[in-house]
Amino acid sequence: MLTDDQPQTAPTAPVESGEETDGALDADDVFHLLQNQRRRYALRYLQLADSDTVKMRDLAEQVAAWEHDTTVELLSSKQRQRVYIPLYQNHLPKLADEGIIDYQQSRGVVTRLDGADQLDDYLPDAVGEEFEEAETAWPRYYLGTAGLGSVLLAGSLTNASVLAAVPGAVAGGVVLAAVALVALLQAAADGESD
Repeated sequence: MLTDDQPQTAPTAPVESGEETDGALDADDVFHLLQNQRRRYALRYLQLADSDTVKMRDLAEQVAAWEHDTTVELLSSKQRQRVYIPLYQNHLPKLADEGIIDYQQSRGVVTRLDGADQLDDYLPDAVGEEFEEAETAWPRYYLGTAGLGSVLLAGSLTNASVLAAVPGAVAGGVVLAAVALVALLQAAADGESD
C-alpha cells in the first residue's frame, strides 16, 4: 500500500499499443535498436516474410535457427526456449515501444509497421545466407581437393612434370589423406555449430 510520502509511478503503456511513431528515429535510437543481433534477426525475418503479420512463435524459431546455424526442424526445445523468452519479454516490446512493430503479446502476433523501413538499410543483405554460404563452401573444398589430387596423380603417372618422381601409390595416398582431412574439418565445423 502506498503512503503519501512514497513516490507514485505512472502505469506503463501496454505493449499492444500498435501506434506508429510519426517522426524518424535519430541515429542513437537506430544504433540502440540494432545493437542486438536478435533484434536484427527479428527485423530481417519480418522484412522477408510474405505477410506483414507473422506468428511470434514462427519468428522466434527462425531467429533461433539462424543463431544456431541450423534449420527450424533441427532445433532443440532448449534452443527454441532460449530465444523465445528474451524475444517475448524484451526485444519485441522494445521494437514495439519505438513504433517499429505492432507486438500483440496476448495474441502472439507481430506486425511490421512502416517505421521498420527506417532500419532496412542497416540490416545485413541476407541474414542466414552466411549459414548457407558456409554449407555450400564444403563442396568447393572437396572439388578443389579432387582437382589438386588429379593434378598430382596425373603428374606422377606421366614423365612430363616434376611430379613424375612421385610414385603413384604415394600420390594416391596423399589424395586420400587430403580428402579425409577435408571431411574431418567439415565434421569438426558441423560439431561446433551444434
